[in-house]
Amino acid sequence: MQPEVNAVESHESEAPIEIGREPTPEIRIIIVDGDDYFREMLSNELSEQGFAVTTFSGAQAVLAAPDTLSSADLVVLDWGLTGDSGLDLLRLLRREGVNLPIVFLTRRLIASNESLALEHGAIDFIDKSRGMSVLALRLRIAACIKVPESRRDKVLQVGKLMLKPYISRAFWDGVSIELTVGEFKIINLLASNAGRHVSYREIYDVLHYRGFVAGGGENGYKTNVRSAVKRIRRKLEKYDPTFDRIQNYTAFGYIWAVD
Repeated sequence: MQPEVNAVESHESEAPIEIGREPTPEIRIIIVDGDDYFREMLSNELSEQGFAVTTFSGAQAVLAAPDTLSSADLVVLDWGLTGDSGLDLLRLLRREGVNLPIVFLTRRLIASNESLALEHGAIDFIDKSRGMSVLALRLRIAACIKVPESRRDKVLQVGKLMLKPYISRAFWDGVSIELTVGEFKIINLLASNAGRHVSYREIYDVLHYRGFVAGGGENGYKTNVRSAVKRIRRKLEKYDPTFDRIQNYTAFGYIWAVD
């Protein structure tokens, strides 16, 4: 009679199996910053935080990479870019149809700059000195924010002038007009109040912020407004030599004239 053989269970350790958890998808982020050292440092730090990072040194480089832009989830811009500023680049990206969430990084957290960035559609405005964990968290939140379709589609039409405020783009009789951000804000203010006189102070406020003071003397800012309006007129006259919609009201301001 053979001895009874007892079955021996294996007690070898096995890695626990996690059920119901899926890996967190990488957030594909584009960074545009002219500071080589900071750009590389930020890329390395965010990569360790689970982001898929692509970097560019300036506006022209990122605009020349449409495939990268089309596959990204978020764009991070340096507010102080040389050449095309960060705000100018935001405007150019919107003009190219890039409607990704955009976050600005800055070395100088100035309230007026932050307000300007948010007014032009940025999702966040973050000081570069903030810790990496805070920055990563805010970028994850920003990447989840979708640009409202209704905001993208908003158009203002006044006669031959058509404005697309979200991308700061103006058209005259169907032809795109090259305007700076400040010039667009002025023409947008005047056209939005077509038929009503707009004061020098109102125009100046949209260029800066309410109550900002610059120029010589109490009313020195009027010189800056006149110069800006003169540049706008000249640009529009290139497309229409008979352009006469922006008219001056002596000592008060300007009006977008309507028929």
